Parts: sequence; structure tokens; C-alpha cells
Amino acid sequence: MRNQISGVSNVLLNVMFWALAVACLFPVLLVVSVSLTDELAIIRHGYNIIPPKFSLYAYEFLFKDSDKIFRGYGISILVTLAGTAISLILTSLFAYPISRKDMPYRNSLSFFVFFTMLFHGGLVPWYLTYAAAGLKNTLWALIIPLLIAPFNIIIMRIFFSNTIPDSLIESAKIDGASELRIYARIVLPLSLPVMATIGLFQTLNYWNDWYNSMVFISDNRLVSLQYLMYKVITQVQYLTSGMVNSGVAGQELAKIPTETVRMAMAIVGIGPIVFVYPFVQKYFVKGLTIGAVKG
Repeated sequence: MRNQISGVSNVLLNVMFWALAVACLFPVLLVVSVSLTDELAIIRHGYNIIPPKFSLYAYEFLFKDSDKIFRGYGISILVTLAGTAISLILTSLFAYPISRKDMPYRNSLSFFVFFTMLFHGGLVPWYLTYAAAGLKNTLWALIIPLLIAPFNIIIMRIFFSNTIPDSLIESAKIDGASELRIYARIVLPLSLPVMATIGLFQTLNYWNDWYNSMVFISDNRLVSLQYLMYKVITQVQYLTSGMVNSGVAGQELAKIPTETVRMAMAIVGIGPIVFVYPFVQKYFVKGLTIGAVKG
């Protein structure tokens, strides 16, 4: 009877998870379908999971200036890789010391991190700080503002506190290992789950960021892909809003896709980041939960 109940429960759980998977996958399929649908078919029939009239015009319209798209890809990839790597190093270098019980002023430093989650200096001081440092129109303006996240430091500190045994650190000290050697050769190899989790968070933050490009970058050669997509959407909305004289624009306004190009941009924007998650999936749940339960 016990095995029978367990079997029924497993079937119900599998059905539930398959339903959730389909519910999560359906919007993605709908976005892909709409991006491959003719604009007039969207106007007449609305959104459909199967395109009533297949068309690649949205992608043709989007890639008319392909040089800017590929340059934006390059900027976003470079900023994401460099920013995530530097962020992981700095976050772990801050979180590990405050996780050690013998660290002086560890509680004060932890409070400082928590305080910044509650209070912000404001947009104007934030902008003036980076502008005065000479970061405008540089790639550092896209990297530095997102380097440190207090929430990530807290997650990593809890992981270090609950996962790295004090006896292991003491043994390494007895063997003559320095603090830097303990950090690099013992702590980091044992922290792959939390490093992968925080790395995924930071990868998403950097890849999806468009605000820093809008604020700090005026050189079109340095804008990220997301901000480039944002500008395309804004321009399309402006051209189709009725504020442009149709006599000046001619019949070209009628050829501009609106709904389909938005979906095409979503596909172009999420393409590379989709391939990151499978590599860190096995660490993701473990990295979030292993430090949350005291062993």
C-alpha cells in the first residue's frame, strides 16, 4: 500500500512538473512564432503558436544594419565575461573574510553591506561619482556599477560559514599555508556551487543591462546590445505613433513591423544567454540551499 501511494505521488508530481514546464515553454514558443509571422497576419489574426503566414521580414528589418548588431553583441559579451569574472573575485574576497569568526570587525563590515541594501545615495550622486572618475564613454562604465551586489555577498558569506569547516582552515594553517593560499587552494575549489550561482546572477545582470549604456555612453560604438535593441524599439514606436508626417515618410511607414520586430529582438537578445544556464544548472539549487541550512 505504501509503495502504491508512493507510485501515485510520483505520477502526480511528474504530471505537475510537466505542466509547469509546458507553461514556462509556451511563452517562449509564442515569441518565436510571432517573430516569424507576417505583420499583417498579426493584425488580422492576433498571436498564434503556429504562424498563419510565415515571414522573416522582422529579422531582415532588424539586421539591415548588421554591423551595429554584431558590435553590440561583442560589447555585451565582453562586458558580461569581464564583469562576471571580476565580480566573482571581489565578492568572494569580501565574503570570505567576514565569514571567518576570527576576523576583526566582521559584524561591522557585515552591517555595512546590509545597510547599503536599505539605503541608496541617490541617482545624482551616483552619476556624478562615476562621471568624475572619468568613466563616461568607456567600457568600465558598463562594468564597475554592477560589480558588487550586497545580496550576493550575503549569500556567499552564509555559504562559507556553513560549508567550510573551521577545522580545515586550522589544519591548513598548521601546515604553514598562508591566508591567500587557503583562499585560493581550499576555499574556492570547495565553493563551486555558490560561485556558479552568483556567476549566473551576475551574468544575467550584465547581459540584461541597458541603463548604464543610456546614462554613460554617447559613443554608438560602445553601446551594449540591450540598449541598441531599446533604441530600435523606441524609434519604431516613434515612427508609428502618428507624430511623423506621412508625406515625408511616404509608404515606408506601412512597411515597418512593430509587433514582430519586438519579438525578433527578444529572440536576438536572449539567444546567447540561453546557453549559459545548462552549464550551471547542476550547481544552481545546491548553491542557493546548501548554505541556508546549518549542518
